[in-house]
Amino acid sequence: MARLTQAIKNLTRLTSLSTRVLADAPFQATGLVQRPPSYTLPAFSAATGVAGYFGGGNDSGGRVSGIDKITFPLDTKTTLSATLTSARNNLSGMANSTVAGYFLGGDDGSSFLSGIDKITFPADGKTTLSPTLSSGRRLLAAMADNNVAGYAGGGNDGARVSGIDKITFPADTKTTLSPTLTTARSSLAAMANSGVAGYFGGGGDPSNISGIDKITFPADTKTTLFATLSTARADIPAGMANSGVAGYFGGGFDSGLIDGIDKITFPADTRTTLSAVLTSPRSSLAAMAANAAAGYFGGGEAAAGARLSGIDKITFPGDGKTTLSPTLSTARTSPTGMADGGV
Repeated sequence: MARLTQAIKNLTRLTSLSTRVLADAPFQATGLVQRPPSYTLPAFSAATGVAGYFGGGNDSGGRVSGIDKITFPLDTKTTLSATLTSARNNLSGMANSTVAGYFLGGDDGSSFLSGIDKITFPADGKTTLSPTLSSGRRLLAAMADNNVAGYAGGGNDGARVSGIDKITFPADTKTTLSPTLTTARSSLAAMANSGVAGYFGGGGDPSNISGIDKITFPADTKTTLFATLSTARADIPAGMANSGVAGYFGGGFDSGLIDGIDKITFPADTRTTLSAVLTSPRSSLAAMAANAAAGYFGGGEAAAGARLSGIDKITFPGDGKTTLSPTLSTARTSPTGMADGGV
């Protein structure tokens, strides 16, 4: 037994020290070389989502200045100490993931707003940009080409707007695109396939719209998709995207409140409608996404004007729907969303 044990030890030692490999001249000779005792593959680092934010809106106490934060992947909810410069609803949000999120425009009850609040990640401090939107407006939509620029389109500044303002990162300078939306409209939604194109869908001009305008990066040319939303809709549907895969438009109002979610699959831009639906039909909701993980629809207005606090989660890529246990701090309509989403 002792001899057998020693033989096993000798074999193990030999195996750990040497391995047979080809010599410098292939297929001519072999040699024994020492093998390192261990080797660890270098870590592969992929961008992951950090948190999503729902800001502003209108609850039972009036317009809201607070910002709720949903931390991924556990989906816990906290409320930022930083708030919007003024309480407002009917605003829009976009983000330069890993850097900052932006809340644009809205209505504070006394005027339509042109200001842009910036939430810097990860500390979540708030500053207000010197550049503003071209005009004070509400009921606009925004999306972003990560690390490049954000875009705010449509809305109402006393009349419906067709223009698209561009905020170039990281300096946050503002220009206005030469291309415009196909028609002046408000109460629309937006989402983006970062690095490729952004999309503005739905709205009212004043008739409800089913069309989707596409802004192709980086030239910022505008085309209109052959595919349309499943129904013409306004009253602030919400948009979010799993960048590189698909974008989603959920909720809104056509001849009634909508619980359906339309999916635009990249890059062909074909439209399907999910079998999963929102927990209840609703308009005036908000959305954001953790890229490659899940999208979230929060708040909104349900039947009989009921305000909602719930947050529905669409898990990628299967597009199944669950509802979070955490809710928004208060039930509210017309908030907006954006995310440090790992794009």
